[in-house]
Amino acid sequence: MTDRNATTQPPSATASVRRIRMPQKLRNLELGLLIVACVINAGAIVLVQLGALGRVDTQLVLLGAGLSVLVIGLHIAMRFVARDADPFLLPIATVLNGIGIAEIYRIDIAFGDSGWESASVRQIVWSAIAIIAAIATILLLRNHRTLFRYTYLSGLVAIVLLLLPLVPGLGQTRGGARVWIGIGDIATFQPGEIAKIALAVFFAGYLVRNRDSLSMVGRKFLGMRFPRGRDLGPLLVVWALSMAVIVFQRDLGTALLYFGLFLVMLYVATSRLSWVVLGLSLFFAGAIIASQTLDYVGNRFRNWLDPFDPAVYEAQGGSFQLVQGLFGLANGGLIGTGLGQGRPDLTPVPQSDYIIASLGEELGLAGLFAIFALYVLFVARGFRIGFAGQDDFGKLLGVGLSFVLALQVFIVVGGVMRVIP
Repeated sequence: MTDRNATTQPPSATASVRRIRMPQKLRNLELGLLIVACVINAGAIVLVQLGALGRVDTQLVLLGAGLSVLVIGLHIAMRFVARDADPFLLPIATVLNGIGIAEIYRIDIAFGDSGWESASVRQIVWSAIAIIAAIATILLLRNHRTLFRYTYLSGLVAIVLLLLPLVPGLGQTRGGARVWIGIGDIATFQPGEIAKIALAVFFAGYLVRNRDSLSMVGRKFLGMRFPRGRDLGPLLVVWALSMAVIVFQRDLGTALLYFGLFLVMLYVATSRLSWVVLGLSLFFAGAIIASQTLDYVGNRFRNWLDPFDPAVYEAQGGSFQLVQGLFGLANGGLIGTGLGQGRPDLTPVPQSDYIIASLGEELGLAGLFAIFALYVLFVARGFRIGFAGQDDFGKLLGVGLSFVLALQVFIVVGGVMRVIP
């Protein structure tokens, strides 16, 4: 006779070893990719210095090394509390952030900015704050389902953050848009960046609670089941909020971002194409009305439709920035002028939304393709995490956060490349 325990023990032990080794392999892969990302970032800063200055300045290299230490600290924290986390997200975010810092530093050199007041140093400081916040989040928030309890609180937080730029003395107007807050030039930032996360949590929680009434009831028309009038409330509220952003904060891109986030999460929750049709119809109708009644929106459309018209090009708030960005992209060609060897300073505000034009000039089409490929991979991994989730709230939250990043990249890049207004 054979010992049944003896025969069944080895497979169980093997499975246990595999379960232990898999997270370890993921984290080791992440560490290897992080080292590569940090080397790329350091190389980018050095190439900027050699191309623009002809020498290496150790100050920014050391600051970048400090960021790398913080990133490794985040990796170590994930080894203990998020062992099964996706191994590609952190390295991709690290290299994209590093390339952005290197290009902002190059623009600082062109403008003659240096020291702690330069945009690149401020970007490093904000990056350090973000990494520390990420470490605190994964240590304190061990289970994302905890956020489900705070659905409506998240919605309230998002509304407060969206209203902050309208507070006199606190809100600031830059580039015609009132989406910034700060005291003077100290610690200015866009609260809408945090509001996006709070809105994703609110939308996910709300849709999980009300999915049945939003997906099962309605009448069929043209092969699609449209919702009842009484169920249109959430869509109309978010649409009104987006229109308010256009009117009061003068930011068409942010309005599209918030509305697109809700619309996609609504579609994922209900699987009803009719919501998308209704939502897009509402937004385009609102945008058309705004273009006819609001000078700000009308100018954006005119700049987009005919940027090379001399009257549009030379007008106050005209297409000068858009055209200069297009010229910069064209000057980059296929492989670019090289880091530190372009003229990104010819485009107004190149270190902000128009940094893609600066990167296109110095890295060329090949460099932009690599950057966009990294964004595609980042978003795809986010979608994979969302759809692989075991709970509905986690699925919606993962998909929403991934989509809002993809949509923001499309809005910013599309505006610079004249794909959209």
